[in-house]
Amino acid sequence: MLAPHACNPAHSRGRRYPEPEAPTRTAFQRDRDRIVHSTAFRRLVYKTQVFLNHEGDLFRTRLTHSLEVAQLGRSIARALHLNEDLVEAIALAHDLGHTPFGHAGQDALNACMSSHGGFEHNLQSLRVVDELEERYPQYNGLNLSFETREGILKHCSVANAQVIEAREPNGVARRFIERRQASLEAQLCNLADEIAYNAHDIDDGVRSGLLSLEQLEEVPLFNDFRIEVLAGHPQLQGRRLLYEAIRRMLSAQVYDVIDATQRAIAAAQPADAQAAAQGEALVVFSPVMRERSTQLKRFLFRNLYRHAQVMQTTDLARRVVHELFDLYLQRPDEMQAGFAARSDRARAVADYIAGMTDRFAAREHARLTGQTLWSNVAG
Repeated sequence: MLAPHACNPAHSRGRRYPEPEAPTRTAFQRDRDRIVHSTAFRRLVYKTQVFLNHEGDLFRTRLTHSLEVAQLGRSIARALHLNEDLVEAIALAHDLGHTPFGHAGQDALNACMSSHGGFEHNLQSLRVVDELEERYPQYNGLNLSFETREGILKHCSVANAQVIEAREPNGVARRFIERRQASLEAQLCNLADEIAYNAHDIDDGVRSGLLSLEQLEEVPLFNDFRIEVLAGHPQLQGRRLLYEAIRRMLSAQVYDVIDATQRAIAAAQPADAQAAAQGEALVVFSPVMRERSTQLKRFLFRNLYRHAQVMQTTDLARRVVHELFDLYLQRPDEMQAGFAARSDRARAVADYIAGMTDRFAAREHARLTGQTLWSNVAG
């Protein structure tokens, strides 16, 4: 029961390398399955969200984050009659290009690549599904549908878009040059990503001891639901209080997106998926929820992402990435043979490091430098 403005797999712009249709799956279902079976997807279980992989077994990883984004995205897509399979495929693939050590790793690798075209994880996610996965005899990459690839490329500078456009005319980067939106399904994944990480970073922050429930009282989006929970359960405290407040906060954001998006679509009246990508984004928060979500992000930035303990760990992570990059540039034979043999050495090193898990990067650093920066990294 797809809406007229949803992406219909029967009208997909297809794959870079034409293939016969699968007899029992749509193009977007097939994309999702290819992503789930990819090597890069399995690596996400050992890649950092906020807390490094060795810091605790119950903190979110890139894998669990991607699953949460997919769950939220599918729930909202169902209510809006958008294509759930496309939403799920984009959600599961959106972090495939992320470096080890979270945003600290990305920032460090971007600095290392500053004179070689830079590094950005959305571009790298597209690079993973287009080039770096090696699973099929006919081509590199996963050969995903245009719509899935377009959704994976969440952000892109005009300069990078022009480079991609030169290789792929009227392709997935064209919208950044023409200032168009992606599909409604891709827009939805962007918001589901924001909703998911705001909620789970509260949970992980409290679990780590770096945030307290008392601190969270200054965040209206969370505190209103904490008060609401206590009104019905006055004796509730600790993790049960936290979980219930987060659950209600998540639900409120989901229903807000559904309502605000329905109003935006009704006002724009897009005739089809292509028309829905013109103009302003249509999958949106209400103005009130947008402000509250922004307040929460600012709180997390000040109190969690810039916490002294987190910063100490991310400083070490940046050091690992910088030193690995320099070592592999000088000694390419230390990389796997397929990377060592490539002519564009800097990009090969960036691809190799970006594909690492936290613990593999830490072990490689220890092997090559003789320094053990984290004593509790699994062997």
